Amino acid sequence: MTPTATAPADGRQSPQPQRQPGSGHGRLGVALDRYFRVSERGSTFGREVRGGFATFFAMAYIIVLNPIILGSAHDLHENYLDGGQLVTATVITAAFTTLLMGVIGNVPVALAAGLGVNTVVALQLAPRMSWPDAMGMVVLAGFAVMLLVATGLRERVMNAVPLGLRKGIAIGIGLFIMLIGLVDSGFVSRIPDEADTVVPLQLGPDGHLGGWPVLVFVVGVLLTLALIIRKAPGAILISIVAMTAVAAAVQLAADLPEGAWGLTTPEWPGSPVASPDFGLIGQVSLFGGFEKVGLLTGLLFVFTVLLSCFFDAMGTILAVGDEAKLMDEDGNVPGINKVLLVDGLAVASGGASSSSATTCFVESTAGVGEGARTGLASVVTGGLFSLALFLTPLATMVPSQAATPALVAVGFLILAGSVRDIDWGDFTIAVPAFLAMVMMPFTYSITNGIGIGFIAFSVLRLAAGRGREVPVAMYAVSAVFAFYYVMPALGLTS
Repeated sequence: MTPTATAPADGRQSPQPQRQPGSGHGRLGVALDRYFRVSERGSTFGREVRGGFATFFAMAYIIVLNPIILGSAHDLHENYLDGGQLVTATVITAAFTTLLMGVIGNVPVALAAGLGVNTVVALQLAPRMSWPDAMGMVVLAGFAVMLLVATGLRERVMNAVPLGLRKGIAIGIGLFIMLIGLVDSGFVSRIPDEADTVVPLQLGPDGHLGGWPVLVFVVGVLLTLALIIRKAPGAILISIVAMTAVAAAVQLAADLPEGAWGLTTPEWPGSPVASPDFGLIGQVSLFGGFEKVGLLTGLLFVFTVLLSCFFDAMGTILAVGDEAKLMDEDGNVPGINKVLLVDGLAVASGGASSSSATTCFVESTAGVGEGARTGLASVVTGGLFSLALFLTPLATMVPSQAATPALVAVGFLILAGSVRDIDWGDFTIAVPAFLAMVMMPFTYSITNGIGIGFIAFSVLRLAAGRGREVPVAMYAVSAVFAFYYVMPALGLTS
């Protein structure tokens, strides 16, 4: 029985008995509190649960967005991935890796298919090989991440790339994501080669905006940005749900022809619940891609996936750790190696499930804002992803015009969070960062942006007489990229 406090005879308030960790929750509560260190980190079970819900609703848009990005691309053999199977792959991988991060890493960080790297897989890897080949390269990138963690090289490699160039790469990915959103929504289109103009892109399909789908996209962008400005929890997900409802109403009223919305027509699927389709799980060929593109190009593809996941995850982990006040006196996240190991396993798991590389999501800060401080919040988020496995029909009725406003918003948020950290007064940093960020959207290639940025940094530091400041690893990577670019002139392309 819990002892009852009694007031002393002099009328003073008697001291209340100190609440023990997990008290009120029984033995399970005590065990969970000790394992996740809930009380030690100044949190409560209620905060962790609320934080887990907040993180899920802030990043649940990936359930819709990742299948749209991967499902809109074809591989070398003109094969497309099934939308329903992509939803299952995306959700089950997010659930598994987020649960793993909570139980092993004990940080409030959730994981899912990374925006940016999925465009690399869809637009750069898949068109040169089969889908299993492309996903195999993602798995190899995950193995490389885990190897770097096991050998202690991950942090050293990260330190080889200066902060300004890392930020430039992040901004370039953000701009590339935004361009993808504009094109997939129909807001921007490619001008046909036979047109009498040198302009490569135009507004709408003919230089003008028109049609209900594009209007849905425009309203969706404005709604998403307005919700973000208002700091509404789950702003992106709210916008996707709202605009999907609008698109469905438009389709019902206007009865637009097939193809007006692109690959997905916003129509009620009948039953919102269905059994998950695991058809893509395990459809991987580890080394088949090298037979298609050659050893060097294949290694560069793996390196590009590795780099995209590498810096995105590291930045997110540090940002969440700082926001949650988990840093020690040296500015390090306790148990960082466990966290990084789970991240590497997540990259490989994403390839194995054909959902693209899985990485840490900065939307985890939404849960931290609700008070989450431990991995228990990630367990809650992972559990919610598990429930979403049975709601595939709802996810597959979302048209790109309702989902792609998120790409514009995410592109802005990446830019806003990174541009101020570039030293624009140091041209040996500013110019490579600038080239990295503009070459990605302008060449429609993340690989080109990274490679040109690395080469420019190495060359400009040498030109400025500061060659000793460039790490050996940077010179080595720059040389690989330089050789990659001169391969056609040497007749070495596959």
